[in-house]
Amino acid sequence: MSGQISFFKSVENYVDKAAAFTDIPRGLVEQIKACNLVLQIRFPVRIGNDYQVIEAYRVQHSHHRLPTKGGIRYAESVDQDEVMALAALMTYKCALVDVPFGGAKGGIKINPGNYTVEQLQNITRRYTTELIKKNFIGPGIDVPAPDYGTGPREMAWILDTYQAFRHGEIDSIGCVTGKPVTQNGIRGRAEATGRGVFYGLRECMSYADDMAKIGLSKGIAGKTMVVQGLGNVGSNTALISQQEGDVKIIGIAEREGSIFSANGIDVEKLMAFRKETGSIIGFPGTEHIGGPSAALELECDILVPAALENQITLENADRIKAKIIAEAANGPITADADPILQKKGIVILPDFYINAGGVTVSYFEWLKNLSHHRFGRLENRFQHEAFHGILTKVEEMTGKTISDREKDFLTRGGTEVELVNSGLQDTMVVAYQQIRETFKQHPDIRDVRTAAFVCSLKKIASDYVSMGIFP
Repeated sequence: MSGQISFFKSVENYVDKAAAFTDIPRGLVEQIKACNLVLQIRFPVRIGNDYQVIEAYRVQHSHHRLPTKGGIRYAESVDQDEVMALAALMTYKCALVDVPFGGAKGGIKINPGNYTVEQLQNITRRYTTELIKKNFIGPGIDVPAPDYGTGPREMAWILDTYQAFRHGEIDSIGCVTGKPVTQNGIRGRAEATGRGVFYGLRECMSYADDMAKIGLSKGIAGKTMVVQGLGNVGSNTALISQQEGDVKIIGIAEREGSIFSANGIDVEKLMAFRKETGSIIGFPGTEHIGGPSAALELECDILVPAALENQITLENADRIKAKIIAEAANGPITADADPILQKKGIVILPDFYINAGGVTVSYFEWLKNLSHHRFGRLENRFQHEAFHGILTKVEEMTGKTISDREKDFLTRGGTEVELVNSGLQDTMVVAYQQIRETFKQHPDIRDVRTAAFVCSLKKIASDYVSMGIFP
């Protein structure tokens, strides 16, 4: 981080800071911080008429809960330290939002854009084979998911490879999440992380006294937002915030540069424009204000860095003018920039809370896979008939008539995506309430990140004590 401290070490430092506000024994803190298993892989893949040695990793950070869970990223920046740090964050993330997994992460050191679909498939299948040989994947062992550079397509390849080796395993479809809906995935997974960011922000901004401290009124509606990164997370955060939260998007950054409009940017139209032109630059009604990091320095109520890590550093932290930063990406703020932002009074919603929507809905997908039926399939029709009977009785008793349209709305059961979104919303709301309660219990804690780590550490420590490992 900033050439001074590694990503993994910075996560350990955050844990040490939070541990000081708990009575967890030092030895247990050290166990919680440690990565339990680190798998470094090298394997050859035929590329054209030659062979290329691919570097890859899978880290299982904590086994206090099983299976372990975490995404697989394809990026040239992948190295062991990064994967270890991301696996550690997954442990604290799962604990914070009460998802019963240990943390894990995987990565392949490639730029996906440099390979054909066939080559990517060969790399993915060979990587999966290595995980199977080392017992690093399975519905009760370690369950991968999409991350930067991967998506449902890659997860489908992983599932198919796993099932080829584990033919007849009844729960094999639960070996990976983020799959296409048609291949035992779950509706709502694609937009889950972005939707979780929205739910977390909305809950944070629902407390009038908290918002008054940073000069904002209660509620998310009408607030200004800047988003860096229009990938899956950034685009869904922006779209959902705009469409469901009445947020005004004034700035967008992508790899080609940053744009600004004081009147607001229609994100849906912008994405269609970028798909057509290949760039956000030149979108009608906006001005080009600089490179990918320029938008970070815009004056706004909410800043959402949703690209890669290390975007807000010692170099630009002083120029950040947002009131709230939602770390939709993993580690977008460096360890040395964090105290500068805190000193400016900026509320930082940490990555391992605010982007927990993905693992939450992955958990729902895993549950769906293990139960072998779609959410709502067994009860929706029964609920509809039961509620319809109640309304009919109400009509008889009151003499009032309820229209067919109203009856349909009041009696229908929830669809899979509605049930998933409801569960996600509850998860993000309850987790933030727990963080806020920690603030009240520890007046010396000054930032959301530390309070969130305290919540996670207490839950993980309780698991270890329950296991009898630490008395």
